Amino acid sequence: MAKFVVFHTLSTPTPISAVEPFAKVVKKYSIPGANWVGSWIQLDERGNATKLCCEWDGKDKDSIKRVLDRVLLEIPGVPTDGIYPLMKVDSEAYR
Repeated sequence: MAKFVVFHTLSTPTPISAVEPFAKVVKKYSIPGANWVGSWIQLDERGNATKLCCEWDGKDKDSIKRVLDRVLLEIPGVPTDGIYPLMKVDSEAYR
């Protein structure tokens, strides 16, 4: 299965507690062909989320988009900047 990264830029800085329900719904709708692995959250100086960087395992971009479309029906308002193929490089490979 291929790896993908999905970026979500939030329209306003958002408390982490308000982002958590989105994560729960994403996990609920993940399927074998589009599985959310985890995320990095960019924080502002107050500790509020400004951008989500989400790692996915997926068959293809369309499979991930279908999951995100279902998520947005339940929790609207989280924009998707894009879904991009990802290659993960581990620093241990360069020792």
